[in-house]
Amino acid sequence: MEQGVWRRHVSDQLKQRDRVQRQAFEELIHQYTRLLEKSELQAVLSERYQPDKYDLQRGHEGGCVDGPRSDVLQQEVSQMRIKHQEELTELHKKRGELAQSVIELNNQIQQKDKEIQSNEAKMLEYHQQISGLEGDCRDLRGLLQDLERANQTLKDEYDALQITFSALEEKLRKTSEDNQELVSRWMAEKSQEANKLNAENERDTRRRQAKLQKELADAAKEPLPIDPDDDIEVLAEEAGKGGGETSPSRMLSRTPSKKITQPPPGGLLDSISNIFGRRAPPPFSSSPEGSETPSGVCAEVRVPTTAIHMFDAHDGEVNAVSFSPGSRLLATGGMDRKVKLWEVVSGHCEPKGSLTGSNAGITSIEFDSAGSFLLAASNDFASRLWTVEDSRLRHTLTGHSGKVLSARFLLDNTRIVSGSYDRTLKLWDLRSKVCMKTVFAGSSCNDIVCTEQCVMSGHFDKKVRFWDIRAESMVQELQLQGRVTSLDLNHDRTELLSCSRDDLLNIIDLRTCSVRHTLSAQGFKCGADWTRVTFSPDGCYVAGGSADGALYIWNVLTGKVERTLDRSHNSAINSVSWSPSGAYVVSVEKGSKAILWSTCEGGGANVSR
Repeated sequence: MEQGVWRRHVSDQLKQRDRVQRQAFEELIHQYTRLLEKSELQAVLSERYQPDKYDLQRGHEGGCVDGPRSDVLQQEVSQMRIKHQEELTELHKKRGELAQSVIELNNQIQQKDKEIQSNEAKMLEYHQQISGLEGDCRDLRGLLQDLERANQTLKDEYDALQITFSALEEKLRKTSEDNQELVSRWMAEKSQEANKLNAENERDTRRRQAKLQKELADAAKEPLPIDPDDDIEVLAEEAGKGGGETSPSRMLSRTPSKKITQPPPGGLLDSISNIFGRRAPPPFSSSPEGSETPSGVCAEVRVPTTAIHMFDAHDGEVNAVSFSPGSRLLATGGMDRKVKLWEVVSGHCEPKGSLTGSNAGITSIEFDSAGSFLLAASNDFASRLWTVEDSRLRHTLTGHSGKVLSARFLLDNTRIVSGSYDRTLKLWDLRSKVCMKTVFAGSSCNDIVCTEQCVMSGHFDKKVRFWDIRAESMVQELQLQGRVTSLDLNHDRTELLSCSRDDLLNIIDLRTCSVRHTLSAQGFKCGADWTRVTFSPDGCYVAGGSADGALYIWNVLTGKVERTLDRSHNSAINSVSWSPSGAYVVSVEKGSKAILWSTCEGGGANVSR
């Protein structure tokens, strides 16, 4: 079919060429035909006049018989000969021109033939290429069909997986709702049980108190011999020492009591006391901080009044700062990928060492409860643990897919919780060096605080979430008005401090899981998503740094600003830490500086700038 098409095309092209070239030579052929006709006529005339010529010659040779007639005839023959000679010459000339034209046309025909042969060769080559391309097209069509079938298979699998995922997501939602309902019911039942137990204890206490008062009244009516072993005499002496009042605890010393101490009912902290437990005293160990004052114990909290030492802490921005439990060491972390240790001596911070190993800027730091280890989170998706005494890197915990913005010890110091920009929280076991659990929080986690079994996390979506580590579930969440940048617990772990980008500090009562106080100040502005604020060791004050470089101190009881310290920092304050001894406050900025604050008389050192 295709071969007949190209042959027809070649035939049409040749016919078109013949029509074009024939028009150019039709006139020449016509003239050539006329010349041939004249040439034939000339030949006929020549044959006809040849006998006359011979007769004239014989007559001339025979004499002048017919003299006048012979001259006339000779003259006519001469004229005719000249005329014929001219015509012959013209014919020869035209014949030459036509012959030259024929040669040129033959050359052109040969050139065209060569071109036709060349075009036919090219056409053959093109047809071969077309055949190859058609084969490639067939192969590509087959491949396309295979890909379409594979794509359809994958699409069907995706639809099936999507349906399965939707079913699992619905199941998870129902399970979460059921779990939330169970937790709420459990909390309500625990609260009711605690109320009943407290009521029974109260009735038992009143009954015992009435019985004891009756026995004391009966004993006072009649004199009895005094026996040193008599319990009533002992109780009477104790009652007399107490100013005539008898306390329930002293009354219970006579008889063993069945009363079980329970916290007041009605709050999140009280209803799940095994999650939000009070902090047990940390075990003492042979650490460099072993001789220091334990965490949470302070002789007196002093509200700072002046900067007693200003120093360059890092080469670049300083993101984090923390005191050791004994207040003797200070740690700072910066964008230069280092954690630096400073020893606080007489109101000055002396360099003690540098902890290296991070591949990006440090975002948060924390000492363990004994001061032996230091934990740091960084922007290279990892958390690291060093020993303070020898500055050695012990563990590198990797697994997050985003910046690790906070990492904290649990109270047993054997587990760590980290929160990341990848919207997950991870629980790490330091003994096995593995991630035990991963919880998807749904929003970037900016800061974390921990109790024994609970983790509280502040997020980019303006929420504070409460997590039960054992159940891997969220117990409760609290919506705030701005992105949460910082969290901190007071010394008895009943109140949670939060800082958010709406320039407000909220004090949350963990017993009711509600905002108890909101702290603000004219001019205070939260400078970054990682701005850290802190409670004082006794929980009576809050310290926070502003974007204009001013340090604000609030009184928790009044909710008002106690003191504002400014004109010392040149850029926004990123983090603030209050020493456990209560004597010092340190602040770090987006520049390279750190400032140690104290009272003039409490610092014990000259101001160094």
